[in-house]
Amino acid sequence: MTATDPPVTRRPADRKSQLVALAAQLFGERGYSHVSVADIAKAAGVTGPSVYRHFADKQALLAAAVLAGVDDLEACTDRALDRADGLAPEDPARLDGLVDSICTMGIRRPDAAVLWRWNGAFLSDDQNREVATRTTAVLARWARALQVGRADLDDRGARQLAWAALSIAGSTSMHATRIPAARAHARLRLLITRVVSVRTADAPLLETGALPGPEPMGRRDEILDASSDLFERRGFGNVGVDEIGEAVGITGPSVYRHFSSKVAILTSIGQRSAARLEAGAMAAHAASRTPHEFLSRLADSYVTVLTATPDLAVAFHNGTVLRDVDARDLLAAQRQYVRRWIELVCEIDPGLPRAEAAVTVHAALSIANDAMRMRRGRDRPELPGQLALMMKGVLGL
Repeated sequence: MTATDPPVTRRPADRKSQLVALAAQLFGERGYSHVSVADIAKAAGVTGPSVYRHFADKQALLAAAVLAGVDDLEACTDRALDRADGLAPEDPARLDGLVDSICTMGIRRPDAAVLWRWNGAFLSDDQNREVATRTTAVLARWARALQVGRADLDDRGARQLAWAALSIAGSTSMHATRIPAARAHARLRLLITRVVSVRTADAPLLETGALPGPEPMGRRDEILDASSDLFERRGFGNVGVDEIGEAVGITGPSVYRHFSSKVAILTSIGQRSAARLEAGAMAAHAASRTPHEFLSRLADSYVTVLTATPDLAVAFHNGTVLRDVDARDLLAAQRQYVRRWIELVCEIDPGLPRAEAAVTVHAALSIANDAMRMRRGRDRPELPGQLALMMKGVLGL
């Protein structure tokens, strides 16, 4: 090689793994629908055709990314439980090792915990079955570990706490707050330890009653109700205006008399859920005498709104769509709502840095959001109270 020869660009030893890791990161940040093969290629510094040498299409990349996350989940569980084999059943180090492994995974690969839950609709039935079977098997092992020395914890309760721990581990990918790895690990460890100590069987029934906020009014709210249900069941991108119209007994074009576009419908769904959250927050504040009581009532109110209709879940799960349009007022209202929780956590614990309070709040919210996304026992009347109790446990209430 002479001084005039161009530099040689060498292919990474494992280009396929690099593409999977970058795809997982981009899918986690933007959502599957908002990432193209060209985006992944650009992040890897290669051309689009280079990606197709390894993967047939974008869906194959998603499947590989999700399964890589399951591989990580299984590996971290194997390491933790293998180390615990020589410990006495009552030794707290058995559970400590598992919690540490979960936290490490949550910091190093948060997408391993959440990528499937947010993008499973884009996988085939066979792929979803494989992911569900393997993930459920891992969490069953976590649940059995949680039951050691706890005669009070039945199988359902243990599985519920295992899923909550996974939600906390993945919650770091759901917000922009960043703290040093050691502090993040310590905070996640505390939050997971808090939630696995909860006895969900003791949760009181949450009296949901009437939803806070304005009363439904006419055809416009009928369209929002039908759209919310369709978006929640099938995904925003898979629902057409004609289907929305059919659901309320009108033609597709007639929908445009009430909304300018499908995105406008989604924005209105988000605005309606935000109004309900704000009304619930105002009622909680009026009924509370202390920050502790206010935050507890906020948790109850959030779960009430989340479980009563699909609106809040639909708005949350389609946040990338809302960020692409002029929905600044809605996004500002959502951030202000979460900011109120963070301020209350700081008021209750004045020595806690604000960034760690934010991590705590997002972990608590993720437990409820993920449970509704995964549809785990959503029709059980005791579920809202159990979700609220786990959220309060994470918040230290």
